[in-house]
Amino acid sequence: MKGTQKIAIVDCNNFYASCERVFNPRLNGKPIVCLSNNDGVVIARSEEVKALGIMMGEPFFKIEKLVKQHKINVFSSNYTLYGDLSARVMMTLETFSPEVEIYSIDEAFLKINGIEENKQTEYLRKIRSTVKQWLGLPVSVGMGPTKTLAKLANRLAKKKPEFNGVLNLFEYDDINQFLKMVPVEDIWGVGRQYSALLHRSNIETAYDLAQMEKKWIKKRMTVVGLRTVYELNGIPCIEIENTPPAKKSIVSSRSFGEYLTEFNEVKEAVSYFVARASEKMRSQKSACNSITVFIRTNPFKNSPQYYNSAEARFPYPINATNEMLPFAIRALEKIFRDGYYYQKVGVLLQDFIPTSRVQVSLFDPPNRLNKIAVTELMDQVNKKFGRESLYFAATGMKENRKWAMKREKLSSHFTTRWEDLPEVKAK
Repeated sequence: MKGTQKIAIVDCNNFYASCERVFNPRLNGKPIVCLSNNDGVVIARSEEVKALGIMMGEPFFKIEKLVKQHKINVFSSNYTLYGDLSARVMMTLETFSPEVEIYSIDEAFLKINGIEENKQTEYLRKIRSTVKQWLGLPVSVGMGPTKTLAKLANRLAKKKPEFNGVLNLFEYDDINQFLKMVPVEDIWGVGRQYSALLHRSNIETAYDLAQMEKKWIKKRMTVVGLRTVYELNGIPCIEIENTPPAKKSIVSSRSFGEYLTEFNEVKEAVSYFVARASEKMRSQKSACNSITVFIRTNPFKNSPQYYNSAEARFPYPINATNEMLPFAIRALEKIFRDGYYYQKVGVLLQDFIPTSRVQVSLFDPPNRLNKIAVTELMDQVNKKFGRESLYFAATGMKENRKWAMKREKLSSHFTTRWEDLPEVKAK
């Protein structure tokens, strides 16, 4: 198969479960599940758990008997560990290609340039073995002339043992054999609604979809579907994005570890989410013009129900946490009501502009630049020494936050806390 560009995708296998195994080799070959916020539902499974028929999104209380019966190892999601190992994976991949697009926490596209044709598959295997050697994480690698075909190759590399984790479509003059192996619902970019449409039209595989008339596809699946068909035929339509586009809005929200009834407790949680959302916004060099605070009870609890939200508009674009907090608290004051068991609050930042376009006004508060400098300094300290090494008192003392997530099965922060560094004893 010929192609002008060569795009590979590296995908970490069972990423959360694999991260738990890196520092606990006794878990190798053992069943593992990782749970969502507050240990509610299953969000990650090892292959051993998948073989037991436990599905993604399964409420944990429904599988507790299976957990005991099969001695499944259960972990609360350790986002600090997973995020740090993800960053290390991406740094490793950047040693193999100058053009890397981080697609998700466990996937990245790479452009493979300048490698002799007869050495490309060997190069992909080297990527796989290097990530395993340096980080202890298993990955699968697929390569093709388009992103969609690279994703398809990666899926087969992961699912089919004969490929041993690597499939390079450029090794084959005819790739139809691989297109026929992939059901339409497993094609990148084809969602559940389009899958149902295609099945009703007797389009079952990627091969079937690639043969369809372009007019038929555009009429029923819009330009997005047409782009997928072109990509399946080896015509690139989706470019590598070296710099991900800035988000147009940011939400920070989470269910509480226990119900809250007091205003001050809810205010602490709102303040924390303002700090997290504004930190994310600053990382993409944006400022926003408004914040929305929302609050709700548990709709599944047999108690009085309440949901409400309030928006606060800023007098000028803001991205400093200490400038946002007063607006967020005033919005919360408008909607908070006594007598309810609150389960969740959150904040939404929107109406973004780049910080390079934020103008200083003669009518700005006299200490505004100082507030911005304080927030920027806190970001630098927290990036170097770990999240919330410095934090605003409005978010409450970390040890006393009743609203913090319930994570009773949390593993150690092996790579980001000195006290959690694993100990090695030589005999």
